[in-house]
Amino acid sequence: MSDRPAEAPVGPEPDAARHEHRVHLLNEMLRIRRFEERCVELYSREEIRGFLHLGIGEEACAVGVMEALTPEDAVVATYREHGHALARGLSMRETMAELQGKMEGCSRGRGGSMHLFDATRRFFGGNAIVAGGLPLAVGLALADHLQGRQRVTACFFGDGAVAEGEFHEAMNLAALWHLPVLFCCENNLYAMGTALRYTESETDLSLKASSYRIPSWEVDGMDVDAVEETARDAARAVREGGGPHFVEMRTYRFRSHSMYDPDRYRDKAEIAQWREKDPLTTLTARLSAEGLGDADVARLEAQVAAEVDDAVAFAEAGTDEPVEELERFVTSERTSERTAP
Repeated sequence: MSDRPAEAPVGPEPDAARHEHRVHLLNEMLRIRRFEERCVELYSREEIRGFLHLGIGEEACAVGVMEALTPEDAVVATYREHGHALARGLSMRETMAELQGKMEGCSRGRGGSMHLFDATRRFFGGNAIVAGGLPLAVGLALADHLQGRQRVTACFFGDGAVAEGEFHEAMNLAALWHLPVLFCCENNLYAMGTALRYTESETDLSLKASSYRIPSWEVDGMDVDAVEETARDAARAVREGGGPHFVEMRTYRFRSHSMYDPDRYRDKAEIAQWREKDPLTTLTARLSAEGLGDADVARLEAQVAAEVDDAVAFAEAGTDEPVEELERFVTSERTSERTAP
């Protein structure tokens, strides 16, 4: 594990400002958690169909990293990307509409849970292929590098992606070409239903990444404060020309791999042990010690509940795509116009 990038010393953040920022972090994680819990209900009623991969338990990873990015930076996510999308700034309305296949969704209802996308926020979507986003992130970073733009491309992927060839190709090229990529590995210990220890001879993924001469370190992915601090250090170094950096966020998903998964490969005691590290509970305890009261938490919960209710109502009132447009976007409309007889 390499040292963190050197930076000029700064004074301590004012207590009031730090507290307010932590309240913001809690609110963001609550939004993701309650959104996904409602998705479970909607999926059970078949109002959401197809595959549904939930990140309940992993909220600190999405929120912490997004706090370190600017609107000009790019984000490439995985198929477990609801939290990434919401933390990046996609509205809960358009995200829920996408999950329900409505035209008001961020991908016009064509992407669903695994393909949320919003170019205006430089959120270049989820990817249903394990490790499929890694080469895309390298390409985005190469474009920025060639244009001389001081941007970061943050690429999220799970521990299962480390076993894929795209991981090694992407790491190698990013290192060789000194590209501005922030590799964000969400290590939840299980690639679908297989424990990491059964798929990787070296389970220290940050050490594996450092073999490509990329500055790498691990962080407690259940601690949003720690994730944000580490991501800020890494993103700053990437933005200032330090080349690619790698952060292994050691986290855990409380639910199964997907809604189809019976989850028979994990011991219930292990899940219970990780639930004690719930990032929402941890941060709420810190805020309580700083003076956040039960009434304050209840107010946050009420605001989030209202936002979720509004998103569901918006999606349910949304529009199904007309059958006549099913072939639209199969090819570029501008290309089609040029080649039309």
